[in-house]
Amino acid sequence: MVALFLAFVFAGGATYLLYSRLRHNAARPQLIKVVAAAKDLPAGVALTAEDLNLVDWPATVPLPGSYSKVEQVVGRPLIYPLGAKEPVLERDLAVAGSGIGLSVKIPPGMRATSVRSNEIVGVAGFLYPGSHVDVLATFNVPGGQGQGPVTQTILQNVEVLTAGEKIEPDPQGKPQTVNVVTLLLTPEDSEKLLLASTQGSIQFVMRNGVDQHKLNTEPIRLSELVTGIQPAPAPARSVHAVHHKPRPAPKPADIYVLEMIQGEKRSVVKF
Repeated sequence: MVALFLAFVFAGGATYLLYSRLRHNAARPQLIKVVAAAKDLPAGVALTAEDLNLVDWPATVPLPGSYSKVEQVVGRPLIYPLGAKEPVLERDLAVAGSGIGLSVKIPPGMRATSVRSNEIVGVAGFLYPGSHVDVLATFNVPGGQGQGPVTQTILQNVEVLTAGEKIEPDPQGKPQTVNVVTLLLTPEDSEKLLLASTQGSIQFVMRNGVDQHKLNTEPIRLSELVTGIQPAPAPARSVHAVHHKPRPAPKPADIYVLEMIQGEKRSVVKF
């Protein structure tokens, strides 16, 4: 009886320990190691072993494009900035040997084209890397028969690569006037921008980043803006004239309202 009792005690204890261990393992998720940033990393830098480490990641949560070995990403330039302990993914990396800095953000077949900017062209300092703009050009058309300057939208939905020397936007969104703005363009659009900048003035028009539509626009001439001009008075009629039709009352001229934004200051001008 004593032997039978001890056998039951040992069997029950072993069963309890085994059950507890299995339940603990089932409750704890399986982990794998993935490559992550060891510190905050800006875009454009080539990764080194000191910039990376391995972190735990749940095996049941898919992480496409991740890496399991640091050696797989050393030397690859970063296209986008990474925060500390953020996993490194294939989409964040440029091709090995593609350079560092701004060059890693230029996709194959595209070009980075810079133009001079000021407070007006730069949309009051609110152009940031990643913004999307339309480019308007104002110039005189050769052989225009004296119709004045023309304004034409020459480029639409263009991405801003850099504003001045910054390739990342200001985290606080503060406006800043810069002297040079770099745009991401095709080779053909780069030629258009260069030609337009030598023929007249250019202006950036900011657009919503999710607005991808391109419109068919017509050039605007100065004659189309001059509205509301009253016709010259008719010559006086002879006093002997008996029958005449009354002249219609002149239509009131249109009133235009222009809102100007200079940094944080706003002003309205009516004309």
